[in-house]
Amino acid sequence: MNNATPATATAAKAFALSGLRVAVLVPCYNEEAAISQVIADFRSALPQARIYVYDNNSKDGTQAVAAQAGANVRVERRQGKGNVVRRMFADIEADAYILVDGDATYDAASAPRMLQTLLDEELDMVVGCRVHSQTEAYRPGHVFGNAMLTGFVAKLFGRSFTDILSGYRVFSRRFVKTFPALSAGFETETELTVHALELRMPVTEISTPYGARPEGSVSKLSTYRDGWRILRLILQLYKHERPLAFFSALAGMLALLSMLLAIPVVLDWLATGLVPRFPTAILSTGIMILASLFLVAGFILQTVTRGRQETKRLLYLQIPRWGA
Repeated sequence: MNNATPATATAAKAFALSGLRVAVLVPCYNEEAAISQVIADFRSALPQARIYVYDNNSKDGTQAVAAQAGANVRVERRQGKGNVVRRMFADIEADAYILVDGDATYDAASAPRMLQTLLDEELDMVVGCRVHSQTEAYRPGHVFGNAMLTGFVAKLFGRSFTDILSGYRVFSRRFVKTFPALSAGFETETELTVHALELRMPVTEISTPYGARPEGSVSKLSTYRDGWRILRLILQLYKHERPLAFFSALAGMLALLSMLLAIPVVLDWLATGLVPRFPTAILSTGIMILASLFLVAGFILQTVTRGRQETKRLLYLQIPRWGA
């Protein structure tokens, strides 16, 4: 029988979080108007956490404001959010990591619940799924683009999330220290999602409020340019992680084209015993050979990918789960 009262359960959860080394990671570029609010909100929500602000060549007073607010301020000179995430994950040592944008749109009060979910369910990633009530907080174009890209990832990689582009996430140490961080820009959220799906990590989503930027803060996201970069990354990751399916599709299309070109050649040969369309016959044969090469490349790369995935999984398992 469980005789624990709600107060006892709350105290137990507070004790669990008190023994956890938590790092709040805030990548920033020109967020002078919002960064002090982000730091204050997370310090209030998680007094035991250390807050790190990584400035990415800001042209305003982001660094000074963040330092004055009490954050640990560091600099990453390579431009792009993906580059900042790579540096943060490499530099910071903690048991759990909270990644959040520095624009004060995400709800800091949800962080303890996300952390507790990570611990209670022994997860590697908890994604803050954005719930908004203001059009200016989450523009219709961004909503549509996110839904399209999320559906595309689900189609290519199977099970997915409802908000793959959320910048609010909580990670275990074993996730952070095995994440390759190859992307350079805003497509890093997509890479985080695919990394978790391909290694079949235990993950979940939690709905969190999403608000508008404070006065004077401007979004750095370009709907079309960054959307195209994310879509391109999804295709690249699909090629890298599912090479047999990728190259088989290309081989199938080339084989179909080759057969379509060969039909009139074969019909002429059956009717006359001659091959008057000799260039077409050569082209059809060459395309079919190319299709065969694509298929063989897919099989070879699939074997390489399998070995790479096994290596990543073994590295992941070498890092003990917190509290184990």
